[in-house]
Amino acid sequence: MLEFRDIVTPVDCLVTETTTLQEAVEIFMEKKWNLLPVTDLERNLLGVFTRSGLYQMILEGNPLETAIQPYIKKEARSIRIDTPYNEIEQAVKTSQVGTGVVLDEQDKVIGLLTKTEMVLALLKSANTLKEQLETILQHSNIGVLMTDGSQQMIYANEAFAKISGRTVASIMSRKLGDIFPGLLNGDDMPHHYEKFKSILHVSSYETVNHEEGKILLFQDISELEKMAEELETVKKLKLTIETTLEYAYDGILMTDEKNRITMVSPPMLELFSLEKNEVLHKPVEQVLPQLKLGNVFQSEMAEVSDFNEMNGIRYIVNRIPIKKDGKVIGAIGKVMFRQLNEVSELFKRLQKAENKASFFHEQLQKSESARFTWDHIFSKDPYMEKLKKSAAKAAKGRSTVLIRGESGTGKELFAHAIHNSSARSERKFIVVNCAAIPEDLLESEFFGYEEGAFTGAKLRGKIGKFDLANGGTLFLDEIGDMSLSLQAKLLRVLQEREFYRVGGNVRVKVDVRIIAATNRNLEEMVRQGKFREDLYYRLNVISLNIPPLRDRVQDVEYLIMELMKELNSMLGTSITGIASSAKTALLRYEWPGNVRELRNVLERAMTFAEHGKIQAEDLPDYLLSPLIKQISLAEDAELGAIRKALSQTNGNKAKAAKLLGISRSGLYEKIKKYQLSV
Repeated sequence: MLEFRDIVTPVDCLVTETTTLQEAVEIFMEKKWNLLPVTDLERNLLGVFTRSGLYQMILEGNPLETAIQPYIKKEARSIRIDTPYNEIEQAVKTSQVGTGVVLDEQDKVIGLLTKTEMVLALLKSANTLKEQLETILQHSNIGVLMTDGSQQMIYANEAFAKISGRTVASIMSRKLGDIFPGLLNGDDMPHHYEKFKSILHVSSYETVNHEEGKILLFQDISELEKMAEELETVKKLKLTIETTLEYAYDGILMTDEKNRITMVSPPMLELFSLEKNEVLHKPVEQVLPQLKLGNVFQSEMAEVSDFNEMNGIRYIVNRIPIKKDGKVIGAIGKVMFRQLNEVSELFKRLQKAENKASFFHEQLQKSESARFTWDHIFSKDPYMEKLKKSAAKAAKGRSTVLIRGESGTGKELFAHAIHNSSARSERKFIVVNCAAIPEDLLESEFFGYEEGAFTGAKLRGKIGKFDLANGGTLFLDEIGDMSLSLQAKLLRVLQEREFYRVGGNVRVKVDVRIIAATNRNLEEMVRQGKFREDLYYRLNVISLNIPPLRDRVQDVEYLIMELMKELNSMLGTSITGIASSAKTALLRYEWPGNVRELRNVLERAMTFAEHGKIQAEDLPDYLLSPLIKQISLAEDAELGAIRKALSQTNGNKAKAAKLLGISRSGLYEKIKKYQLSV
């Protein structure tokens, strides 16, 4: 019976938090392990130091005597020596990690377990373990060869075929020496087999005829070589960046995921009177808190600061997050201070173009995925909060959802958020605007068409939106604009979950969840015969009615502030607020175009704003007309009251001011304002 202890590599060296980079390199070279278990002096596991940690230390230019402590991974996969064998086998099959740390019964580190060692041990136990071998190796990239006692091949797996470039059939039943002359050379120690870019492990086992067979494991190291090449590329890139920083016109620094400074340019050091050794590898909030680079780790958005001053020199900071897979892994701080007046306008225009291009590029990449979540639906209105909770509950099921509301209220945002919080969130989210596609093309857009279905059809045909959304969600916007004939075909798909492509005679089955939206009165359309009653009831399973912005006035001010944050990022502007007169105009307007109109108005105003705040003159005239009219009426009333008071007091300003309830100086200002002759 195979024992767990038989497949464990003993750890006969002590690696602690104080182990140096040089010592770690020497151990890696000697042991050829993928990781080193890090323990205290009593051999209690503290974490692991991996090859990637080693590469990072080298890349960051750490001296050889540097301790490895900051680069230790605390999350370490461990397994006890008394774990049942079947659990170990299952763990090896499902683990994404190649090596685990083995603990004894007192949870002390005693060894390492790798997939390679386990496979080798299984193969040693008997040559009847093919089933176990195939089950385990389907989750690894280890190439395996097996011979009988006469050195004839009896097993080869697909991983080896891929590594060697041979087919399994060309290997089986042939002699090992014929295929690989001089491969073994009597050496059973692991060694680098250059021909296949692999580490070759050779072992012997006893066959059922008590002969000596051979097991050969080829561990692909092409990925390691690729990593080394990438490391060399990164080193060259680092040298290029350092050279760029050395001669940069602006002050520039970069930080890592812990917001520690990794690179800094001489102009930055000059501006803040710092030395390079005072800055590198230090937390940026400790040495340069005025840059506020930590902001981008929370907002995950680029931003531009207001004007700041250092030793009489004015400067602005452009904070830029560095992202990988949607996560912020560092930041760039760009400080402009040389000839700022001359370059500030050019800088703002350039930054605006960069941010807008980046924003729309991101939107284009997400064209078949839902971009918004519940966090993107800004509201403080109690009904809206209740509606979001109801929609989130509806998202968990499979039922069709009908979203109703005026144009611009955010129906599409609700559709995106419902998909993103559903079980289909990882699948596609396809949008069809029923009002934007010509009616003669709408059917082929929905269902696709076969080759030669009509004049102008593509040679190989085309799949439709239902095909694209299979397994995911299809959002039908402006459903009330769909023709009656297409309504009938849509109803059939909803009922039978299958359809025919245009010009085709093969039924296509689909699993699609429908979310529909409309700003029209479907009940009235049903009464007028413009919308099928059966389709209406099929769509109206769960109905969400989004109120217009004029019915939730308290949301307008909140939306203004939230949208300004979003637009600052997109436009590259640094608008910090809004003047009271402009805010009054925005709050008193009824917003027939709802949130969409509000967003467009703010984008226009923020583009025109020149003083860091939106002023009344930055708003479109139609928003200001009611306000101007109201101000004019108020001024007419005020002017009439002043004339009446002066008339009653025979021009005595002191008595007129008392009669009006204002100060004498206040009355003088108003006389001057209205150019009155007394």
